[in-house]
Amino acid sequence: MPFIRVSYMEEQYDTRQLEQISKSIMCALIRHFNVPEDDYFQVFHAHRAGGFFYSKNYLNVERSDGLLYIHITLKSGRTEQQKTSFYAMLAEELSNTVSIRKEDVFVVLVDNEFDDWSFGNGIAQMLDRQTKRGEWHGTSSN
Repeated sequence: MPFIRVSYMEEQYDTRQLEQISKSIMCALIRHFNVPEDDYFQVFHAHRAGGFFYSKNYLNVERSDGLLYIHITLKSGRTEQQKTSFYAMLAEELSNTVSIRKEDVFVVLVDNEFDDWSFGNGIAQMLDRQTKRGEWHGTSSN
């Protein structure tokens, strides 16, 4: 049940590249966090240069105007190892498929709980699903 927001500077990526970025993010989520293939909710935001700010070298990472901010809200419970392998795999995948510099892949994971989600109809579906299946364990939840 991750919700992904990707922000980038306008005119840095075309539609085909954005589609590949989306697919790469989803592939990494499926592989590292066991997210179901149909649990697919992403939005992309293009920003004008005057509204897109970043440090060119914070923590000795040399960023360019091709920077992607990838903000992922997801259920808590992933291990440090899952997260770090996710970051590495996603940067590698984006580098290989879209030629994005690894230095320009900026990822933020924000954990929350089942009661923080409504997928429509004013219902907390994940709470209903959790009750029907019994208690979910953090490492296999979405």
